[in-house]
Amino acid sequence: MDPTTEQLIRSYFKKAEDKLAVAQRLFHSKDYEDSVSRAYYAVFHAAQGLLLTEGQKAETHKGVVTLFGLLFVKTGKFSKELGKYLSNLKDDRESGDYELFSFIDEETARTALDEAEEFLKETKSYLTASGILSN
Repeated sequence: MDPTTEQLIRSYFKKAEDKLAVAQRLFHSKDYEDSVSRAYYAVFHAAQGLLLTEGQKAETHKGVVTLFGLLFVKTGKFSKELGKYLSNLKDDRESGDYELFSFIDEETARTALDEAEEFLKETKSYLTASGILSN
């Protein structure tokens, strides 16, 4: 893989970590809808970086979910559970961002944070094993 692509992947992962930190702060201030939104974007950016490891780039949010499923879940590189996290977080983010009356409460936001943290943990492990990230 060329150095430019590796740097892009590292940048996506850094952005993912930054979004997760914001999601955690928002959760602690009881801003649950926006916490879920930032948790989703943490996972979204991590997934975009992962797609680059396969020479792919998605143009839409749905495309990220679909390509992640095809390239990482179906191939066994990541568990089905992580694929569900990405899809569920996308749906919850859309509900919180677009619905006038959303169902995002503390429990939903806590689950979103847990899922995002696990997704980033697994992403970091994969990218470290691939030599793209260092410990």
